Amino acid sequence: MQTVVVGTSGTTADDVIAVAREGARVELSAEARVALAEARSIVDALAAKPEPVYGVSTGFGALATRHISPELRAQLQRNIVRSHAAGMGPRVEREVVRALMFLRLKTVCSGRTGVRPEVAQTMADVLNAGITPVVHEYGSLGCSGDLAPLSHCALALMGEGDAEGPDGTVRPAGELLAEHGIEPVELREKEGLALLNGTDGMLGMLVMALADLDRLYKSADVTAALTLEALLGTEKVLAPELHAIRPHPGQGAAAANMLAVLKGSGLTGHFQEEEAPRVQDAYSVRCAPQVAGAGRDTMAHARLVADRELASAVDNPVVLPGGTSQAGGSGGGRVESNGNFHGAPVAYVLDFLAVAAADLGSIAERRTDRLLDKNRSHGLPPFLADDAGVDSGLMIAQYTQAALVSEMKRLAVPASVDSIPSSAMQEDHVSMGWSAARKLRTAVGNLTRIIAVELYAATRAIELRRHLTPAPASQAAIAALREAGVQGPGPDRFLAPDLEAAEAFVRDGKLVAAVEPVTGPLA
Repeated sequence: MQTVVVGTSGTTADDVIAVAREGARVELSAEARVALAEARSIVDALAAKPEPVYGVSTGFGALATRHISPELRAQLQRNIVRSHAAGMGPRVEREVVRALMFLRLKTVCSGRTGVRPEVAQTMADVLNAGITPVVHEYGSLGCSGDLAPLSHCALALMGEGDAEGPDGTVRPAGELLAEHGIEPVELREKEGLALLNGTDGMLGMLVMALADLDRLYKSADVTAALTLEALLGTEKVLAPELHAIRPHPGQGAAAANMLAVLKGSGLTGHFQEEEAPRVQDAYSVRCAPQVAGAGRDTMAHARLVADRELASAVDNPVVLPGGTSQAGGSGGGRVESNGNFHGAPVAYVLDFLAVAAADLGSIAERRTDRLLDKNRSHGLPPFLADDAGVDSGLMIAQYTQAALVSEMKRLAVPASVDSIPSSAMQEDHVSMGWSAARKLRTAVGNLTRIIAVELYAATRAIELRRHLTPAPASQAAIAALREAGVQGPGPDRFLAPDLEAAEAFVRDGKLVAAVEPVTGPLA
C-alpha cells in the first residue's frame, strides 16, 4: 500500500487522490513534528498571558469580544466543535470526507495552526484505520472555510458523533476509535478552531473533479472523432496548421487527439460523394476541438488555483514566526487574524468548470442527435434502428441524454455569485464554494453519462457502415466496448443495461485505454 508523508510545505493532487480514493496510508514527517511542537509552544505562551488573543483565549465569530478564563478554555474548544457539527441532509461520499480530513491534516502539519503533534497523529491514525466520519450535504457556506463538514470530522476525533468503519457500517465514532486502539483527543487552546477553519472540502472536491475531467475530456475527443467518422465527415479541419494560427493550447491538443483517433480511417472524406455534397461539416463536429479545447484551458487555470491552495496553510488565526504583534508569544512568534479562509479562489474555478462541462455535454448531445436524424446522418437509418417503425432504435437514449444536458445547464449557474450573511453580520460575505463543489460533482457524473450515450450511438453507427473500414483506433474502441458487454446494432432490446455498461466503460477510463495502444498517449 502506498504511503503519503505529510510535511510542512503542502501536498500534491496525486497525494490527495491516493489518500481519498486509493486508501493510501498517511505518515507525519519529522520536520512536521518539529514544526507542530514549535507552533504549539507559541500558543501555550500566549495562553498564559492575561491579554485576550482571538482563538486562544476568546470566543469566536460574533462572540470574539468575550475573554475566556483558563478553566473554561478546554470546554470552549469542545463546544465549538459540537455546536458547529450542525450539518443536515444525506451523507457525502467517503472519498470527499477522506480528502477533506487529509487536507486539514496538511494545514495542521504546516506549523501555522498551533495544534499539538499528538492531535495531528490522531488525525493520521483515523485515516489509516479507514474510519470515515459522517459528514452531511448541507452546512458549509465556504467561509470561514467548510465549517460544518470539518466540525463533524473533528467531533469524531473527540470520540463523539457517528462514523463509517472500514466495513462500511456506520457506528458511534467512540466505538470505532476504541476498536482500533485510538485515544479520543482532549482539545486545548485554539485546537478546536484550527480543526474546522479551512477550505479543505471544496479543495478536495476540486482536485478529484480535475482528475475525472481530464479523463472525460480525452474520452470526449474520442467520441467526437467516432461521430465525425460515422457521419463521413472530413478530418481536414483537424490539421495542425489550422490550429497553430489560433494557438490556444487546449484546442491544439483536442484536434491532435481527434486526428490520432481518425488516422487510417476509410470512412472520412466521403462527404463529397453524396447526391448533395457537403461543403463543410456542422459546427458540432467541425468545432469540437475549439469547445473541448476551451474546457481544457479552463482546467489548466483551475489546476493552477488548486496547486496554490494545496501549498497553502489556511487557518484563522495563524501562528507566524518572529516579529511583534498584540498577540506576541515566546521566541518572537505571534498569532495573527486573517481572511485566508475565504473560499472565493476555489469557488470561482469550481463554477467555471461546471460551465465548461455543461458546454461539452451540450455539443456531444448535438452530435448524437445528428447521428439519429436520417435527414442529417448521411445514409444512416432513422435512430440507428434495425427496422425503423417496428424498432425505435436509440430514440429514447437521446431523450435521456437531452435531460442530462438540461440538468447540466442548471448546474452551470454559479454558486459563488451568491452570499448570505451569517454570524450576526460578522461573516457578512461568504463564498458558497462547498455548494459549487457539490454541484460540480453532479455535473461530472452527468457528463460521463452524456459521453457514454454518444459513444454508444457513434460505435453503432460506424458498425452500420459495413462497406467501409473504420480507423484502427476506432476498431479498438468498438472491440473493447463490445467486450465490456455493450451490444452493437440489432433489434430493439432493453437499453438501460447497455447504457449503464457504456457509462462504466467511460467512467473507468476504458475508452481512453482502448485507443491509446493505437494512437499513443492522448493529450
